[in-house]
Order: sequence, then structure tokens, then C-alpha cells
Amino acid sequence: MHASQATTSNTPLTREAMEAFWLPMTPNRQFKSRPRLFVGAEGMHYVAQDGQRILDGMAGLWCVNAGHGQRRIVEAIQTQAAKLDFVSSFQMSHPAAFELAGRIAEIAPSGLDHVFFTNSGSESVDTALKIARGYHRARGEASRIRFISRAKAYHGMGWGGLSVSGIVRHRRDFGPLLPEVDHLSHTHNLEHAAFSRGQPGWGAHLADELEKLLSIHDPSTVAAVIVEPVTGSGGVFPPPVGYLERLREICDRHGILLIFDEVITGFGRVGAAFAANAFGVTPDLITCAKGMTNAAVPMGGVIVSGKVYDALMTGPENTIELFHGYTYSAHPLACAAALAALDVYQDLGLFERARRIAPRWEAAAHALRGAPHVIDIRNIGLLAAIDLKPRDGAAGARGAECAGRCYDDGILIRASGDTLLLSPPLIIEEEQIEALFAAIRRALAAVG
Repeated sequence: MHASQATTSNTPLTREAMEAFWLPMTPNRQFKSRPRLFVGAEGMHYVAQDGQRILDGMAGLWCVNAGHGQRRIVEAIQTQAAKLDFVSSFQMSHPAAFELAGRIAEIAPSGLDHVFFTNSGSESVDTALKIARGYHRARGEASRIRFISRAKAYHGMGWGGLSVSGIVRHRRDFGPLLPEVDHLSHTHNLEHAAFSRGQPGWGAHLADELEKLLSIHDPSTVAAVIVEPVTGSGGVFPPPVGYLERLREICDRHGILLIFDEVITGFGRVGAAFAANAFGVTPDLITCAKGMTNAAVPMGGVIVSGKVYDALMTGPENTIELFHGYTYSAHPLACAAALAALDVYQDLGLFERARRIAPRWEAAAHALRGAPHVIDIRNIGLLAAIDLKPRDGAAGARGAECAGRCYDDGILIRASGDTLLLSPPLIIEEEQIEALFAAIRRALAAVG
């Protein structure tokens, strides 16, 4: 855009001025005909370009756990930028990177005490997959190259993460992907577990599908099983009682690593630092991102067990144990933001707060049972999903219209097909919970 075309935040953009930016995961032509542009954010709200305040029911994109504009995080970034703007983590680093890794290890499950920093959830997943293969190779089991994931899983948009993801639309245009991948069934079942509150009592037996896949592929060829403890973008599916424990047991029996993708559930979303803590099941690796910095600066990481880390530390001391990394791994600004975010989470008691307010969230969500078009509701922690009956011949249209009506009513939620997804900042107040679900009820009543 030429200087003469520059625009202030309060001046509507022309269609021409928007052409250069190719928005991700967006129907660009449709968006540019009616753009939603935000110019500010504070606490629980975005501020749209026309001045409308929008209650954020998605924590940005599952990530602004402490609410928008946290001053301590802003000031930490500003201070760090003036002091040390960048240093590579290739054979050098800075003190905050080590401090942050230690702080994360402290709140992770016992035994997960090493952190490899990335810049996103997608990079975290690809990194975890590479670490898993590297671990087995270091132990003399280079035949372990296969990964097993789950249907409806979302593991980012990197090549490895896309390969293990289980959402058809995400994979459709980009095949062939990694060939050494298989998928378990998802755990959603309307017949046996509709309108479940928290962990469904039905479905633990679905973990036994892993044994069936291992009988087909041979356990000695499998490097890792990767699952979201709570399936997020695929529809908010809490794990059935006993399901994760069963996966852990099977993986242990066959020498397979278990990876929890906690990009969404990490940093308080389900009332604990990580879902692994909340469910009492410890994986070998945890991928995380999003809430790590309260989304103020892109950052991610893989939290690694001592068992895995030590296996890669057995060669000569002057060799690179894992030939992998990113230019911006442990970026100073990201580390400053993450350290400040951890302080905010701790000082405001947000993990505990999420656990305390979750019953009110659950009650408000399930109060929509019986509302027009609703066929299922699920929740855990400060996560919820509402399934709508699809329109004949127009799958996804009803969900999109409902989300659009909520936005016009001042509430930001997300529709994935005909599923409404909800994931507010952990600072949400009870009256805001009521306002959010009241807007959804109005939208459902208006949607045909």
C-alpha cells in the first residue's frame, strides 16, 4: 500500500487496501466484502473499528487466558525490547530462557522437566514428532517411525501436525501427507454420551482400538501416540473416564511414547496448569503454546520427560543431540511475555479460578438443552461445545449464521461446521457467562 493510501485505525479500509493480505483459514473474498476489524482489546472485550465492544467468548483463539491487555505482560515486553531485542538460541542464549524453562517444568507433571522452545502449536507438534523418532533412534530402535493419532484431532498446520490431524477438511487439499500415520476413532457418541457434563462415563473401551492398530502395524514400528487430552477444534470432546489411563497403560506395555497436545488445554483452561495434571495421567511429552504468553507474543514449547531427554544426551559432549530448532526459539520478547503471564496466572489464581467457576459455566451451557436446533452440549473446565442440527443440504450454514448473529449481538464465539465452540478468558465473570449464553439463545431462536 502506498503512503497516500495509509489509513488510521478509525478509517474504514477500502477493498483495494485489503487485497495484499491473504487471511489464513478464512474465505477471503467473503471476508473482504464485510470485514470484521478490531482496533483494541481490554479485559474480556475486543473493540471493533466502529467502536462496538465485543465480549470475547473464545479467548482470542483459545489463547488469551488472562484477558486482553494485561499491563504486566505489556510492560515486560516493552522493557525487554529496549534491553535485548534478539539473540539466537543456536549455541548461545539469554538468562530468561532458562528461567522460563524452569518455571514451566515446575508446574508440569512430575518428571517432565525439560523444555524445547518453538513459536507456535504447529511447530511444537512437529518438534514433538521429531523428538519421538530421535528418541527411538538413539536407543537403537530406528524402526519406530509410525505415529497414531485420533479422528477429529487438530494438531496444527505444519506437515507433521497435519499428517497426524484427523479433520478431513484440513487434510483434503494437501495430500499425500506422511504415510506412516494411523488414527483411532474419536470418542464422541450421541447415542451413549449426549449432553455429558465433564468426562463422559461411556467410552473408555475405545482406547482398546490402539491394541487393534498395533496388531496390524507391529508395536515395534510405532514411535508415539499423540492425542489432545480434550479434543479442541474438532468439537470439545472431554476424554471418557479411564480413557487416557488406558492409553498410557498400552503405550507403556509396548514401549511407545505418549504425547499430549495441550496447545489449547495448557495454562489453566481445564482448571490446572495442564490437563495432564487435572486428569492425573502423565505423558512423555506435552506440546504447548497459546496461553504460554497469553498470546501477546507467538511462542510454543515441548515439555519433555527426563527419560526422553536423557536418551538423546548419550553421545559425545560436543555433538548436537537434536539437530532441530528455529531462528526464534526462546525469543527474548516471548520469554519476557511468558514469564509475566505465569506471574499473572499465579498472582490472580487463574487456574484455581477456572476450576471454581467451571460449575457455573457448565450450568449455563446445559441450560440451552431444548433450545432450537441443539442436539448436544459438552463441557469441561472453561470449554464448551454446542452441536446444532444441520440444515438439509447445507452443513455448517446454521452454525455460521448463529455465530454471525452472536457477533452482531456483541458476542464473539466460533463455529466449526454446525458446532459452536466456546473458550472464554479465565477472568470471565458470572454475569458475562449469563450474557454470553443469553446471546446464543437469542441467536438460536432467530436462526431458521
